[in-house]
This record gives sequence, C-alpha cells and structure tokens, in this order.
Amino acid sequence: MTALNGLSLIAGTPVTGNGATTNAIDPSTGSTLAPDYSFLDESQVEQVTDAAAQAFASYRATSPTDRAAFLDTIAANIEAVREPLVERAMAETGLPSARLAGEVGRTVGQLRLFAEVVRAGNFHSSRIDPAQPDRTPAPRLDIRQRKVPVGPVVVFGASNFPLAFSVAGGDTASALAAGCPVIVKAHNAHPGTGEIVGRAITEAVAAHGLNPGVFSLVYGSGSSVGQQLVADPQITAVGFTGSRSGGLALQATAQARKVPIPVYAEMSSINPVILLDGALAGGGARSLAEQFITSLTGSSGQLCTAPGLVLVPTGTDGDAFAEAVAQLIGQQTGQTMLTPSIAEAFDRGVAALSEQDDVSTVGAGTAGEGANAPAPVVFTAASVALRNNDALSDEIFGAASLLVRYDDVDDLVATLQGIEGQLTTTIHATDADTEAAGRLLPILEDLCGRILFNGWPTGVEVGHAMVHGGPFPATSAPATTSVGTLAIERFLRPVSYQAVPTALLPEPIADDNPWSVVQMIDGTVTTPAEAEQPVLSEAGAATS
Repeated sequence: MTALNGLSLIAGTPVTGNGATTNAIDPSTGSTLAPDYSFLDESQVEQVTDAAAQAFASYRATSPTDRAAFLDTIAANIEAVREPLVERAMAETGLPSARLAGEVGRTVGQLRLFAEVVRAGNFHSSRIDPAQPDRTPAPRLDIRQRKVPVGPVVVFGASNFPLAFSVAGGDTASALAAGCPVIVKAHNAHPGTGEIVGRAITEAVAAHGLNPGVFSLVYGSGSSVGQQLVADPQITAVGFTGSRSGGLALQATAQARKVPIPVYAEMSSINPVILLDGALAGGGARSLAEQFITSLTGSSGQLCTAPGLVLVPTGTDGDAFAEAVAQLIGQQTGQTMLTPSIAEAFDRGVAALSEQDDVSTVGAGTAGEGANAPAPVVFTAASVALRNNDALSDEIFGAASLLVRYDDVDDLVATLQGIEGQLTTTIHATDADTEAAGRLLPILEDLCGRILFNGWPTGVEVGHAMVHGGPFPATSAPATTSVGTLAIERFLRPVSYQAVPTALLPEPIADDNPWSVVQMIDGTVTTPAEAEQPVLSEAGAATS
C-alpha cells in the first residue's frame, strides 16, 4: 500500500492543516484507518484560492496540444498506481475490487476522452460572421466568437464514486480540459483514495511545467472549508455530486455572493422505470424482475441512477412481476454501504416509508454479516397514493425501491406529471406498446435528462451524446451534463470579437485557425474551404 501522509496539497506542496483532524473508517468493520487527515483553516484556504487565481492566466494560454498531453499524463499516472489505489478505496468504501477496478478504467478513460476533445479543437465552438462592407442598408463588420475558460473551479468529491466523480473525476477532467485551474475538496469518507489520486495529478502538473496552482487538493469540513471555497470571490464555478441538502447549501452560498457563480450540482433522483403491458406479456415479467433486482442491488443501491420507482400496470402480468420481485428480493443479502452515516440514513428512509399508511412491503432480503449492510427492500403503493403523498417519492439512497401500480395510460400520464425532475426515466415496451410509449415521450422529455428504452438506468456511458443531468431537483443546472464531452461547456463562456485587427485575433478565431470554425453567411452554415476539419469518431478519437 502506498504510504499516505494525511496532508492537503496546496499548489503542489503537502501542507499540514491547522484545523481539526479526521480519519477514514472501514465501513465493513467500523474500524478507523490511518493516517489522521488534518483540516485546513481559513487562512490556508485563502492560500489555495490565491494560488489557483495566479495560475489561471498561464494555464488558459496553454495550447490544445499541451493541455491534451497534460490530461493524458494524469491518466497514465493514475494507471501506474492502480493496485494501491484500488486497495485503499476498498478499505475506505467497502466496494468490491471489480467495481473499483472498473471505476479506475472509467476515470482514466474520461480523462483521455477530454484530451481527444481538446486535441481535436471541437470544444472551441468558434463562429465567424465575415465582414460584408457592401451589404445594404448597412454594412456588417467582421464578428468572431469563441469560448474562453471561466476561471478557477471548485470540485467536491462524491461519496459513491471515490474515483470517477471525485478528485480526478468528470468535473475535474472537464474543467482542466476547458483551461480552468481546479481545487478539489476531498470527500472525508475516502481521504486516502483522494490523496493517491491528488498526487498523480500534482506529478502531472510538475511534469508539464505548469503553474502549480493549476491543481490543489484540500481537506476540511463541508460546512466550513467547503463553504469558504464557494464564497471566495476568486472562484468562478462549482462542481458537486451529492445530497440535495448539500447541493442546495452550496448553491445558496454561491448566489449570496456579491458576484454570484453557477453551481453545477447533481443532487437526487429516483429514476422512474415504466413497465408497459407488452413488455410483461408472454413471460416477460420474470425476466424483468431479475433485471430489476440486479440493477437495484448493485453497489448496495448507492448509485444516483438506481431504480427507486417502478411503475407497474395492474392486472395479471403486473401481479406476476410483483410476485417475482418478492421472491428474488428475499434471496438478496445486504452489502456494505459506503459509510455508517449512509447506512443509518438508509435505515431511517426505509422506516419512514414503511410507516406510511398507503404503503406495503413486497419483500425484503437479509442484512449482511458485516457492519453497515442493511437488507434490501421493495415496497408497493397505488398510483393515487404517490400522487397524494410526496413522502412516497423521497429518495432512499440504497437498495430500496417502490413499485407503483397504475390502471391505464391515462393514470400513468397523470402520475408521471406529478413527479419532480429526474436524471433518468426508462420505458420497457414492445411494438405493441408503440402508441402508449409515443404518448409518454413528450412527458419524459420534460421530466428527465436521459430516456432509456428496454434497459436499466444504472451504468452511464461516457461519450459525446450522454446527458447525465436533468430538471431540478435532479440537478441545479438542467441545461448541462456532468458526464460526457458536453460537460466541458459548463466551464466555458462565449466572447464575441468585433472588427478586431487581424494581428490581435486569438488563435482559435484567426484566419489561419487550424481548429473547427463555423462561418455564418446569410443564414447558411459552412466550413472554411481551405481547412479540413477534424471530427470525433464514435470512439472519441480524433480523425480527419
């Protein structure tokens, strides 16, 4: 195991915090893990934000080629410490080795994907309206547009993804790709995992001769250090994955500043899954029940896309599905949850739902042998109960779900229209359900950021077309995504340059610009004839 020192990394320098200390806890045993991690105090946090602000000018000026190489080096450095990284993450989270090994692959994969985006130049999204001096009744001046990085960004590590949504996760990768220095507030549940990854990034910063303020990793409480980071006037945007209460607290701080900033928070979702009649017919109920239980219980249900709500038609086939679920969930054993506090919150959520008068239990498994491994459970209620009782749609983070029985498509539509914003919705259907599914699609477009057919929402592909976002309260910024190459847009803003002398034009919008340029001429969209534009293949590689 890699030796850990329990220190924050302020612009590449290990620093002992002047505040309190904390330790990671092995959730499977409840035992404390060494070393102690010291929290930064207020003055030390100011050093972090000062360093990021000082690094911004030089980092934003890096070429796409240099920035892409930097991201590739981070990925290679993380791969070089894969074994000790997985070992420490297992101890801190209780997640199995295979899950964490896959998460390492996803983490380095998205870093390399953003490197390809930067290298190909597509992220510039440049546009040119060439001058039309002879246009009547008034000439048009030369106007060019490009996107520039917003400035230093704060990223909060997530509890349930200690790698892919944490120190070098999607928020960090997309912000660095955009040209923004990043300060990561490490999650206190897996500080050692964060330290190993933080070192990998710091080493890449040094290897490429970048200003060390491009990256810092800090330890502290969310209520003090986290809030101070968001309130600091030198910070320009925030990336967050976690609870609704945590995301809203950060958003309130960001909006109360003299100069408010965006908080890109992914917060909560119960991810409705809709079973239509055709999908259940002909023995489909058993197969769907098996798939549902697999999706629900994976990673102990601690996924932001876990199916917390399944809409099931009344009738014989729906009954068969519920009966199969009852049998299958009874065979499940609880898995270790990420932290004792998360397991306690799960128990409270399950108790609160079970006490509702209009809810009954379909079935439950057994608790795991170790600590913090509560039994998975499935409840059921009628659609009218869901519409009349908001408590039934509260997220329970873990392996718990509610089957909601609906009578017909009209009942289903009315029920869906009463559900708050979600990350995903899923429809299981056959050709016989085409009319019903077509009626639902416009409703689902307003409800969520990703619509799936005949699949399960757990598992988020990292690619160009992915949207991992959705209407409030699934996220605080419904027009954005935290997964996929579109995520870079969160940390860029457009600037127009009108009649700027040729010698002063920035490279992305210069006449000999090698990157993607769109010319808008009389309402038509063309590309420069003299340049062969690089595009991205489906695999994310730059091709010509």
